[in-house]
Amino acid sequence: MNPTLRTAVAAISLATLAPLAAAQTLPALSDAPYPGVISLAVDATDLDRKIFRVRETIPVSPGPLALYYPRWLPGTHSPSAALAQLSGLQLSAGGKPVAWVRDGVDSAAFHVEVPAGATSLDIEFQFLTPLEPGDERPVVTPDMLGVQWNAVVLYPAGHAAAKITVQPSLTLPAGWLAGTALELASQGAATARGSTFSFKATDLDTLVDSPVFAGRHLQRLDLDPGARAAGRAPVFLNVVADRASQGVISPEQLAAHRALVTQADKVFASRHFTHYEFLLALSDQFGRIGLEHHQSSENGVKPGYFTEWSKGSVGRDLLPHEYTHSWNGKFRRPADLWTPHFNTPMRDSLLWVYEGQTQYWGAVLAARSGLVSAADARDDLAETAALLDARAGRAWRSLQDTTNEPLLWATRGRRDWTSWQRSADYYDESRLIWLEADMLIRERSNGKRSLDDFARAFFGAEPKRVQPLTYGFDDVVRELNRVQAYDWAGFLRQRLDTHDRPAPTGGIAAAGWKLAWSDKPSEHYKARMAAYKVADFNYSLGFDIGEAAKVRNVNWGSPAFDAGMAPGATLLAVNGRAYTEDLLKEAVTAAKDGNPVELLLKSGDLYRSVRIEWRGGLRYPSLQRIDGTPDRLATLFAPLR
Repeated sequence: MNPTLRTAVAAISLATLAPLAAAQTLPALSDAPYPGVISLAVDATDLDRKIFRVRETIPVSPGPLALYYPRWLPGTHSPSAALAQLSGLQLSAGGKPVAWVRDGVDSAAFHVEVPAGATSLDIEFQFLTPLEPGDERPVVTPDMLGVQWNAVVLYPAGHAAAKITVQPSLTLPAGWLAGTALELASQGAATARGSTFSFKATDLDTLVDSPVFAGRHLQRLDLDPGARAAGRAPVFLNVVADRASQGVISPEQLAAHRALVTQADKVFASRHFTHYEFLLALSDQFGRIGLEHHQSSENGVKPGYFTEWSKGSVGRDLLPHEYTHSWNGKFRRPADLWTPHFNTPMRDSLLWVYEGQTQYWGAVLAARSGLVSAADARDDLAETAALLDARAGRAWRSLQDTTNEPLLWATRGRRDWTSWQRSADYYDESRLIWLEADMLIRERSNGKRSLDDFARAFFGAEPKRVQPLTYGFDDVVRELNRVQAYDWAGFLRQRLDTHDRPAPTGGIAAAGWKLAWSDKPSEHYKARMAAYKVADFNYSLGFDIGEAAKVRNVNWGSPAFDAGMAPGATLLAVNGRAYTEDLLKEAVTAAKDGNPVELLLKSGDLYRSVRIEWRGGLRYPSLQRIDGTPDRLATLFAPLR
């Protein structure tokens, strides 16, 4: 913005703002398309200060106008806009400043009085991306960045997002490439400042659902060669890394990711997209993420995803999970999660399908594709069942109520006593419920049908359709009954609404296995704890320890809880000797013979000792075969032919 205009903006009088403040009315939703095309230009070249600079031009008519900053975002299930990071907002028309005032109730809405004779409103602001990890994840590093369009756009209130047309462009550092589901219209010549990627005009709904990953080391791999020739929508893997060497993918690894696409086709029997783009960032600096979109997904993992492939499969169910969301959550969408624009509150009552069945299929597809071995898939299932079985909060809080968790995160996300408060259990506990449903269908149909048949019919409906198709509880029950007659409504409501303490492990038993315990962790368990940098004593003493010997979680009602321990303390010593993980393991084992486990803890400037009574030794979860039963997990995890 030129200095003269900046000075004029600063000189806007309180008298100019007063009428806006007095008449804050947000318009009702109109069925009409918004007239004209919004121009949106984002400059993301400031890597040192990590600032996105936004210029936007909106066609307008004189009179009152309300602008929204997207707040309720699909995939987060909550009001998650980073409003504090929108800064430097300046509006003008015909080169003259235009006043704005924030709505007194809705902080994501801005009121403007468009002056007489104006046909367009020019907007400038900056989106200040995080400089360090914290409440918001870093999205800019020296080698890569991610642009979520909801963070860099204001849009006119009173219109459905699908009926607002936007012409977006993105300027990136010279030599960088971009991965996105948006269609590229042109790419400007590289200059010292950077290169501008101009995308084809699209509706705001699609724009916000089509983020960009970009970087100096980006490659785009075809996961379904020959798809277009065969009449299928193509699928690509866009890999961006801190260093080029981290993105080198072996033939075996590429084959597993291609098998994911093949196995998903066999489950869902359709592709409800024109093309699909996995966006995969390999970095320790770029914030971790797993976020679904209809024609793409944002995935942030450790830089060793490919180079440390042999060290374990932890985290390799992320892409199968997010890919499943293209069918479950984006195409088939709960009716109370569909909204006309991004400032209409969502309701999360069906997240046990949206996320829960996606969690189920993500794990199954990871195994069927070979991204995860069958042994690791079993161990992962054991760990899930054990974690939920230790959830003391299941005695007072139903699974259905946990679907409100995203709304609670928006007010205060911290959970000091997760085992008692519960958290987003609609992911993993619902996974156990869907496993039970799958096994029930297999049993009652004598192996002729399974949950695959439900997925094929429910998520594969109307194969040529891309536009979202909504559903409710009764639709889910109806389709389950088409696959296999049963009291599905009662089955689901009993598991969703009751306060049963034991985890719903009936599906594991019906699959021919049971939750068992060992004094030695599985290789998968060790890999998970190493990945998260955690020493785990959850199923013995009742707590785990993170970096810097910090007590992370204490299970409600566990021996550690009964001894007075709480999360947040630092563990200094075990039986009078400086803490190490191995020393604590030795003490837990020795306690089987009656020896005490005495811990020295530091909380703030307070030191105290606690004595934990436990004689059960070390305990780690695993699955054990039930003699004389069919191994239905082997069938479930085997690739479909």
